[in-house]
Amino acid sequence: MTQSDWSVPETAVVQRIRDRLDADETDVLATIVDVEGNAYRRPGAKMLLDEGGTGVGSITAGCLEDELVAVGEEVRETGRPKLVTYDLMEDDEEDTWGLGVGCNGIIKVLLEPLNRTYRPAVEAFFDGRDVGIVTVLDGEGTAFEQGDRAYYHPADGALRTPEGDAATGWPSASLSGPAGELAERGSADTVTVDTDDGELTVFIDGLAAPPELVVFGTGHDVGPVTEFAAKNDFRVTVVGFRGAVDLEERFPAADRVVTTAPGTVGDDLDLDDSTYAVVMTHNFVDDRLTVEALLAADVPYVGLMGPRDRFEEMLDDFEAEGTSFSEDALSSLYTPVGLDLGGGSPFQIAHSIVAEALAVSNDRTPQHLKSREGAIHDRVDVDSDADAPAQ
Repeated sequence: MTQSDWSVPETAVVQRIRDRLDADETDVLATIVDVEGNAYRRPGAKMLLDEGGTGVGSITAGCLEDELVAVGEEVRETGRPKLVTYDLMEDDEEDTWGLGVGCNGIIKVLLEPLNRTYRPAVEAFFDGRDVGIVTVLDGEGTAFEQGDRAYYHPADGALRTPEGDAATGWPSASLSGPAGELAERGSADTVTVDTDDGELTVFIDGLAAPPELVVFGTGHDVGPVTEFAAKNDFRVTVVGFRGAVDLEERFPAADRVVTTAPGTVGDDLDLDDSTYAVVMTHNFVDDRLTVEALLAADVPYVGLMGPRDRFEEMLDDFEAEGTSFSEDALSSLYTPVGLDLGGGSPFQIAHSIVAEALAVSNDRTPQHLKSREGAIHDRVDVDSDADAPAQ
């Protein structure tokens, strides 16, 4: 596989899956379902393999991708899923595929033929709905086979088949809680539950709808921000106020473009807790009206371009108009926008802006990884108790 195929955003992998669902050829979907120790990617990471041996997406830093192409060919020929284990520890372990590449982890990967049972996942993702994908890994002794699939939809609190029917026969009471939690968090975990026939082990892949980054402005400095945001799995919307610029042509990385007026931002855009905004119109009045609408909508992140004194002037104008904001609302405002990375070029500035939005989205306080205690990636451990309520 090429570097460009390996390094695509997760949204591009899901889009590729969507595009290939109706293909005449059989693609193979490889998904990390479990990690013991350390690894480059965590459970839920995906790679799609076509018949030509081309892979889209990444599971490791490059040390497994070629091997997975070979296993994928076997899965394609048999038409059956296959669960494989790779030992990336420094020393080979018995009963595992010893690579000795020093990543200090053991990775389990499920490879399965891509078919219609995955369609509800991509439809939910691009409709902006969270979903929990429940896939059987081990159903020995039960009525389930490896690769059987159901979906948990937090919106209606139901476990359903790929056809949309109630998933009768599945242990819904045991699976709904962890599936709802993982769907909301956008995380993945392997869960074992009891059934009348024995233990059932499933992989629950929480596919959360991607957050939206709305960039207000049409200047050339908006372009790098949209490019970085798209590569970091934000759905990107560019909002212009004057209508004199062809927004689609100027910002090809954006998922959509909107032309509106500063005074009607709150009415014309759907602003919610998954909206992250960057205001960079370089027009004081436009910025002020936009910031007012965003703070009133309680979005979790508002990045405002410009010096701090400029915002202090805005606050004076708001006060003169009788407009005030709570401390909670103001805590979501970041100005000057961006992390202090020391760069001053357009792409360096864009990097600092998107990095800050990403940190807020992931509920992280930016710091050097060497200063972080414990694992780099959060570990997921959901409760599979049958009495656990759906989230």
